[in-house]
Amino acid sequence: MLRLGSDADVHGLIVRGLRQREPNLDLVRVQEVGLRTADDPTILAWAAAEGRILITQDRSTMTGFAYDRVKAGLPMPGVVIVSDQMPVGKAVEQILMIAICNALDEMKDQVIFLPL
Repeated sequence: MLRLGSDADVHGLIVRGLRQREPNLDLVRVQEVGLRTADDPTILAWAAAEGRILITQDRSTMTGFAYDRVKAGLPMPGVVIVSDQMPVGKAVEQILMIAICNALDEMKDQVIFLPL
């Protein structure tokens, strides 16, 4: 199962749903490691250092910074961008499907947009 990190903008109900549906899920919120107000490049660097796929709802800027890391040859384990229009239950289901069914090397350098 993939290790996940969630950006500060991810709705708490999504995080709660993920943890309830899959108690063994390795999910760390940036708020839990003192990065709540960190900029996108810092959060992506943290996710890369930790080997975590980053979940975010920040389509506007996080996407570009993720692709910048790939272009620069920096590690980028992957980013999952959740639409803010997506129902919580559907977001939880699709994030878990990604976390359970994919290997880290399959997610490398990928930006995935939900809903699938």
